[in-house]
Amino acid sequence: MINPIAFQIGPFSIRWYAIFILSGLVLAVYLAMKEAPRKKIIPDDIIDFILIAFPLAIIGARFYYVIFEWSYYSKQPLVEIFTVWHGGLAIYGGLITGALVLYFFSKRKLINTLDFLDIAAPGVMIAQSIGRWGNFINQEAYGATVKSLNYLPDFIRQQMYIDGAYRQPTFLYESSWNLLGFILILFLRRRPNFLRRGDITAFYLIWYGCGRMIIEGMRTDSLYFMGLRVSQWLSAILIILGIALVIYQHRKNGTPYYHTIKTEEKHA
Repeated sequence: MINPIAFQIGPFSIRWYAIFILSGLVLAVYLAMKEAPRKKIIPDDIIDFILIAFPLAIIGARFYYVIFEWSYYSKQPLVEIFTVWHGGLAIYGGLITGALVLYFFSKRKLINTLDFLDIAAPGVMIAQSIGRWGNFINQEAYGATVKSLNYLPDFIRQQMYIDGAYRQPTFLYESSWNLLGFILILFLRRRPNFLRRGDITAFYLIWYGCGRMIIEGMRTDSLYFMGLRVSQWLSAILIILGIALVIYQHRKNGTPYYHTIKTEEKHA
């Protein structure tokens, strides 16, 4: 079993989970800043957005988890709600919070929201791919028992031996799915003449939604609401939104992905 604590500095413990999350965030910010000028967005706006959105997304991810696990937290001391280091962050809560912050931030900065989403989507996808390895270290986000995992490297197989049995490495399935989606986005961006504003965002919604819906069905630690898996319902909503966005943008012959007319005064 891998120690979830990477190293200690005095009384402070630095966990692998935090390292993976922050590594994904740094890479996402770097990729967004590289793409921003092509979308007529100032790279410094990406930094300003992250400084606001990241802490709020962590809070959103925690409270989303607490809401759907209220049957447990309602019986615990109030302080337990804030003990993130005990586990319990839901990615959908972070995504919803981040999307809301992005909407209001882009309006204030006079940036088209879809342009901002388009440059954020690939970074979010690769960050999610990296972040899932934090779940691996913590031995969470796994699936049902299996007889063996001989097709996997030893270090993964050993870490997936939990409570006396091997478990489906659903963290690995989602990480691989998101990595493939990230590669496909980079491929699509090399053919911008076929893209419209919002297409990359739509691809993210559809791709991530489809993968998460299937993989969530394999997990044994899903959040439930009224007997149904919350993440699968939300995945279905993402897929529908993505398809609707593509149809809407292409039917009205929307703005090309890399548009040359600067419609936002701040960036004119």
